[in-house]
Amino acid sequence: MEGVDESTWMDVIQKMDEVYTRLIDDEVELEKKNAELEQSQRFIFSVLTSMSDVLVVCDANGLIEQANAALCELVGRPEERLRGTPLQGLLADAQSIALARAAMDKADAPRAGEAIELNLLDRHGQAVSVDANCTPRIGGNGRRVGTVWVGRPTAELKRAYHEMRAAHDALKRTQQQLLHSEKMASLGQLVAGVAHELNNPISFVLGNVHALRKYCDRLQTYMAALHAHEPEPVLQALRQQLRIEHLLSDLPSLIEGTLEGAQRTADIVHGLKRFSAMDSEERSPVDLAEVIERAIHWVQKGRAAPVAVHWQPAETDAPPCVVMGSAGQLQQVMMNLLQNGFDAVAQSASPRIWITVQRTGDGMARVSLRDNGPGIAPEHLLRIFDPFFTTKPVGKGTGLGLSISYGIVEQHGGRLSARNAAEGGAEFVLELPLA
Repeated sequence: MEGVDESTWMDVIQKMDEVYTRLIDDEVELEKKNAELEQSQRFIFSVLTSMSDVLVVCDANGLIEQANAALCELVGRPEERLRGTPLQGLLADAQSIALARAAMDKADAPRAGEAIELNLLDRHGQAVSVDANCTPRIGGNGRRVGTVWVGRPTAELKRAYHEMRAAHDALKRTQQQLLHSEKMASLGQLVAGVAHELNNPISFVLGNVHALRKYCDRLQTYMAALHAHEPEPVLQALRQQLRIEHLLSDLPSLIEGTLEGAQRTADIVHGLKRFSAMDSEERSPVDLAEVIERAIHWVQKGRAAPVAVHWQPAETDAPPCVVMGSAGQLQQVMMNLLQNGFDAVAQSASPRIWITVQRTGDGMARVSLRDNGPGIAPEHLLRIFDPFFTTKPVGKGTGLGLSISYGIVEQHGGRLSARNAAEGGAEFVLELPLA
């Protein structure tokens, strides 16, 4: 071409090379973006497919734009058939339709979503309760363009809750039965002492009743003579023979002693009934000093050989250590601790138990029970409150006493701990909040 030299053609060719190179680079970048977009779509699809919760995306008119696999499986329809249909077609009742429509029409819907309980129709036409969350879908211009629904069927959750509640109730009943069984086991160990304890007042009452019966026979003989109008000398001789004056003076003491023996027997039986009865959930003020004294009395009665118990209650002028709780359950805890202490010092040459109770500065009552036994092995300290753990020979312990005691103390808002005392032997510390 005239007027165009070679340098101009070289510039044109160079520009064409640059454009072609840019086109190649743009095509490579476009393919890379397409691959990333495809990978992103596959990722989103896999997430939607893997969701166990149902998901529905609606436009501003309430028409379904997208649904995940969980919803399609629940309602028994593929996503293709759901697209473009109104959301209300999935709802089971008028109330659910009204709630859904109000949520989608709300202009000031919270960005965090709003929880609504709806009923959906499943593939069998049955209503399924769904705990749904309605979230506004915002477009690029910042305006609401639709609604996103995410829901979880609650039927399984409710069924699981009822099963868990039933299991919890069964566990509570089993715990009460274990508590009562351990109490009966402790009571069985006291039978010998209790029999001896009951034998004394009953024997006393029987002796007095036999004496009263003899006195009754003498009085009947003397009264028969009076009714027969025997002469005075005969009556006087009969009074001396039957010792009527001594009988009359002895009657009040016999009657008083019989009543005392009967009352003592009734008190023993009442104490046994109170200890062996199933405990109620009611709480009442309980004096720990009285609980400790009763526990010492009963456990000592069940031992063949006595154990020296150094019992140090609070100071006389100090207020009593009163806690809110079940007297029977706290009695069981103290008896379990004492039984363990007595068993620990059984082989000791001079068995001794020390018990103290005092108030602490943080509003707690603190009971310490220490023995002069061999103490607790280090490897057993962490397991001593575990159920069925025992160091006693087979047939001598159930391994439930300390475990149940630990649970009772926890229920009362307290703490039960064990350690080896610095003076030797084991020490159990019971702390309960003061009333």
